[in-house]
Amino acid sequence: MLNFKKSVLSFVLLPIATLPLFSSLANAETLKTKNFSVKITRNCAEGNVTCNNVTYSGKNLKTGASIRLTGKTIHTTCADGVTPCRFLGYEFRNNKYLYRVTADGKLQVFQGKKLILQEEGVIS
Repeated sequence: MLNFKKSVLSFVLLPIATLPLFSSLANAETLKTKNFSVKITRNCAEGNVTCNNVTYSGKNLKTGASIRLTGKTIHTTCADGVTPCRFLGYEFRNNKYLYRVTADGKLQVFQGKKLILQEEGVIS
């Protein structure tokens, strides 16, 4: 009887224990441009509108160079001036450089306020 209870308990708890693993996988997406592949992973609970813990793993397809950054989601602000509204994409800082991945599939890199790279791609 004890083994039966353990088996039933394991069967019931297994899906619950693996749920965070699968929900974190659902929060990953990849942007592929002509020269770069960027994997974006939201490290926040599913359902959060904003996330200040997003990982950028980028690879230059020509040189093989890679970079890993931490950033956040960016949104427009609703009429109340506080509530996040339309999702715009993600921002990541690397010293004086700002990396932006937009919701419409653009990779942008700024040095200060100057746009130094922009490529369009496909998000999957």
